[in-house]
Amino acid sequence: MGYKRRIVVDDKAITEGAGLTLKQSLIPCGLVTILFFLWGFAYGLLDVLNSHFQKLLDIDATRAAGLSAAYFGAYFLCPLTISGWILRRYGFRVTFMTGLAVLAVGCLLFWPSGVKSSFGGFCGAMFVVGAGLSTLETGADNFLAICGPPRYSEIRLNLAQGIQGVGSFVAPLLASRVFFSKTIDDKQGLKNVQWVYLGVACFVALLIILFYFAPMPEVTDADMNLQEFDITSEEVGPLRKQYNLFLGVWSQFCYVGAQVAVANYFINFCEESGYDRAFSSDLLAIGQGLYAFNRFFAAMLMSLKPFKPRYILAVYLGLCFVFGLAATLTRGHTSVALLILVLCFESACFATIFTLALRGLGRHTKIGGSMLVAAISGGAAIPPMTGAVATNTGSFHTAMAIPTAFYVLAWIYPIYANVWKGAVLDGHRETDLNVNEANVVAGRATTAREL
Repeated sequence: MGYKRRIVVDDKAITEGAGLTLKQSLIPCGLVTILFFLWGFAYGLLDVLNSHFQKLLDIDATRAAGLSAAYFGAYFLCPLTISGWILRRYGFRVTFMTGLAVLAVGCLLFWPSGVKSSFGGFCGAMFVVGAGLSTLETGADNFLAICGPPRYSEIRLNLAQGIQGVGSFVAPLLASRVFFSKTIDDKQGLKNVQWVYLGVACFVALLIILFYFAPMPEVTDADMNLQEFDITSEEVGPLRKQYNLFLGVWSQFCYVGAQVAVANYFINFCEESGYDRAFSSDLLAIGQGLYAFNRFFAAMLMSLKPFKPRYILAVYLGLCFVFGLAATLTRGHTSVALLILVLCFESACFATIFTLALRGLGRHTKIGGSMLVAAISGGAAIPPMTGAVATNTGSFHTAMAIPTAFYVLAWIYPIYANVWKGAVLDGHRETDLNVNEANVVAGRATTAREL
């Protein structure tokens, strides 16, 4: 199926995106999934760079959190402002291309920052990278959640997030084996990182060309409004009454902040437990590998009727707290094994919170998606708190109590989803709408309802 390239998209118009079947959605969803590997790799590098900057530039854990604050601070600013506006005004294709262009600029900025060994320069470059990736994510998370049959929404995003997890697994492994191996010093390692980000910038430039020519449907808010009416036979209420969305945003903020804090200080945590720096990077790679694998496993479970996404979210997020608390209270190699289990069970949380919180939004889908991406800015707030505790107490084990507490706060949403919203969420998962040509969304070629 081919799609017209539009410069401006009318979000009040119903398009062919309203009735994309499973078969028709495979190619565009596959192309967007490429982007997930890209920012998984960038995020995985961030975790390793954080600990090495502490050593090379002689900065404490609190200041090192500036990298995360710069990266995730862009998530706070962009999705609700320029990124969200581009998505609603110009559609998914232009959003992807804009995000890739900004990402390429951010990658190029790593070169002068590396030459000067400037921590402030790296923070600035990371902010630009975060601006590009947050723009991409504003489009990509939304796109995979709504492109194709509604019943497979959680599965699509978890599979794509699994690909992202592969990128997060490769990055620390590459960093420990190539960038910061025992045969070179940290300064030489930073020079290697400069070349890697230059390579990423070139790859991103090729992706911009790919997305210009690739077949890419548009899915408008009118499409989602029509789809929601076909599922529930009810009109969507005002945005201020979408409590499922607001609790999802809160949960996403707390969860992502906790996840980033654990990953940022994982290497420090391992060193405190008796491992050297290189092997600690390998352990992080193992944790990220389990994280990626468990996303694919969770997606497989969600394809089976008894394993509802809201159940999986409640169990996985609850286990993050249990193993996080155990890691905080123990010491030595046992505590590291428990923290690796935290990484493992974080796997399905982000994608499942995102897709469940988007359920039932209809004409508010794109703004809701922008709010959920903006909630990723929790990664700018909670790691500095964790770093401050580590600096003041001298213990990264004690500091892990901070993200552990935020897992509890994030658990508010799965409680709401299971106790008060279960029937509505299950209705979207059980519908046969758009699974094949025989049951595409009704009124596909009709005039859009007034938004």
